[in-house]
Amino acid sequence: MGRPRTFDIDAAVDRAMELFWRQGFEATSTEDLVEGLGIARGSLYKAFGSKEQLYALALRRYCQRHAVGLIEVLDRAEQVRPALRAVLSELVDADLADPELGCLLVNAATERSAHPDTVRQVSRTMGQIESALAGALERARVRGEIAADKKPQELAQFLTTFLQGLRVMGKARADRAFLDNAVEVALGALD
Repeated sequence: MGRPRTFDIDAAVDRAMELFWRQGFEATSTEDLVEGLGIARGSLYKAFGSKEQLYALALRRYCQRHAVGLIEVLDRAEQVRPALRAVLSELVDADLADPELGCLLVNAATERSAHPDTVRQVSRTMGQIESALAGALERARVRGEIAADKKPQELAQFLTTFLQGLRVMGKARADRAFLDNAVEVALGALD
């Protein structure tokens, strides 16, 4: 009978998520994971199978947290424009505070575009974001917050793309004035 696990799996996935987010998949070695998670190499493999499987768990965790957060904000919003402005401003603040971090979703899409499981996870999450935006924009159109001739699905596609582009520009060290102006221009698409 093997020894019982002596570490918290959820905490280990969170720490792995941070490592992959900050360093990327390729640059995060097994030794980085062993040290960062504070576990033995054998325990790492026994608990997660491989670096690849741990990355998949970490990416899924990131996607759940960030997509769910955005979806909840949009679902609770009494008005869509202030809710979107708040979400976009939070992203700008986060990118300015730590521009090297960026967005794990963007990082995954660019670094691991040849890995089908990663591409599926990224696509699924982008679809959830787009769907939440489309629903919020449809509710806003019905309430008269945006013009009746606006197409919520098209706006959602634009905003989903814009969100990721905003994260890339933050990582590219765009300044606050540039990022804030981009947010205002994007919100202007709702007029």
